[in-house]
Amino acid sequence: MERVKTGIKGLDEMLGGGFIRETANLVEGAPGTGKTTLGMQFIYNGIVIDNEPGLIITFEEFPQQYYHDAAAFGWDFVELEKQGMLRIVMTSPEVSRLDIESVGGMIENHIQEMGARRVVVDSMTHFARLSQDPVELRSLEFAFINALKRQDLTSVLTRENSVLLGESPEDTHLSFVVDSYTILRYVEIESAIRKALLVLKMRGSNHAKDIRQYDITSKGIEVQSKFEGREGILSGSPRRMADSFVEAFVKR
Repeated sequence: MERVKTGIKGLDEMLGGGFIRETANLVEGAPGTGKTTLGMQFIYNGIVIDNEPGLIITFEEFPQQYYHDAAAFGWDFVELEKQGMLRIVMTSPEVSRLDIESVGGMIENHIQEMGARRVVVDSMTHFARLSQDPVELRSLEFAFINALKRQDLTSVLTRENSVLLGESPEDTHLSFVVDSYTILRYVEIESAIRKALLVLKMRGSNHAKDIRQYDITSKGIEVQSKFEGREGILSGSPRRMADSFVEAFVKR
């Protein structure tokens, strides 16, 4: 299987070499965990390392915000757009869903004109307003994701999670539709907030099962070592395994 490297230190290793070509990959996290940064880094590294043009479809921010945020990491999105290697399109779920499913739509034209190989959709959270029926919503998301695949794109789809600390509410649709599912979380350890990353699912491929720390540095996201000697990481309040042993057996 051909791999599409993110170029993010530590993440490609967890993914078994990168995302599988022409798949849809969900990245979910609370505000500030770096979902958009991960998406921008995926696009930027694809352009400068692998010479793969990239498209960002946004339902939230104006392109100028991406230029500003990317510049903070040393990524010149303005210049990449001038070179025809990058395009940032601000639209809405309603417009983009109909557009990408039609022949000769605006998004398809962008893809064909620049030869895009990668796309970031920021964020799929806004699709929830298309329908109150979970079955219909899943069908709409499935159709949109398949439309991206038909364009031979490898996609990163971000999704907001309102839970700052602790486990996520149960999900019944989008995580089943995508090919891989990566979770970004805040965790509290010894009265300090850290960030944790877990690749929860990767269809058709093996992947790392451990939970790893990551930081957002001046160069973007860097995935570091796994959390050692602690449990309950995704609960938001991890405990040392030794403490859990004492509580379970000694203090009874």
